[in-house]
Amino acid sequence: MIILAFFVLHWYTSLFFQTFFLHRYAAHKMFTMSKTWEKIFFILTYIFQGSNYLSAYGYGIMHRLHHAHADTEHDPHSPSYSTSLFDMMWKTKNIYTDICKGKFKVEEKYTKDVPEWHAFDNFASSWYSRIGWGVVYSLFYIQFATHWWMFLLLPIHFLMSPVHGAIINWFAHKIGYINFKTKDTSTNLLPFDFLMMGEGYHNNHHTYGSRANFGGVRWHEIDVTYLIIKVLNWVGIIKMRKSASEVSLEKRKKVA
Repeated sequence: MIILAFFVLHWYTSLFFQTFFLHRYAAHKMFTMSKTWEKIFFILTYIFQGSNYLSAYGYGIMHRLHHAHADTEHDPHSPSYSTSLFDMMWKTKNIYTDICKGKFKVEEKYTKDVPEWHAFDNFASSWYSRIGWGVVYSLFYIQFATHWWMFLLLPIHFLMSPVHGAIINWFAHKIGYINFKTKDTSTNLLPFDFLMMGEGYHNNHHTYGSRANFGGVRWHEIDVTYLIIKVLNWVGIIKMRKSASEVSLEKRKKVA
């Protein structure tokens, strides 16, 4: 039970900081926060993503490119231009790495206001750090695992963030249902997104990219991350922006 609880905890905490800090804040600026809180969330992202730490700078720019070029040859991660899931993720990894190292040149509009803390990113993304976290996870399993099959979960801990990315960037362009007709292949994976904390409402998000609530189009679409965002806004840690797409949501016609 301890191992399964640890796995679930790591899954959802890592996912939360990916969707809240990297996606909705770094890439889309759906809300604002002070520089002090920004630094705190950098550190919390590192703690909870661990060996899978993703740079807000690299993630933010790459995700903006994804929205600008969704399902075209310029999309950093499109199933339409990859031979397999692993091919897509390898391309994604290379583009992300080149962005972080300044080798991938992009227009200024894709870098504007993206959070930057390169010294911290360099430390958190170093192999010393990644291997160190891997050792911590392994020792935890050695101490608490009660069955051999539990060790099969370890590789997911090592690659938690890429696994989360693969689920959305591949499967949410392959299977699921749609609420809105778009120019890309985005879908909503689950009627109630208990697995990806709202990220699975991908078709909704591609239709209204600046809308903080990825769900809410149908009665069963509950975006758990959005509920947490509302609490953080209420206590003053962040300040939500008034989204134009929030106003126009009801004007778009859903696909039956």
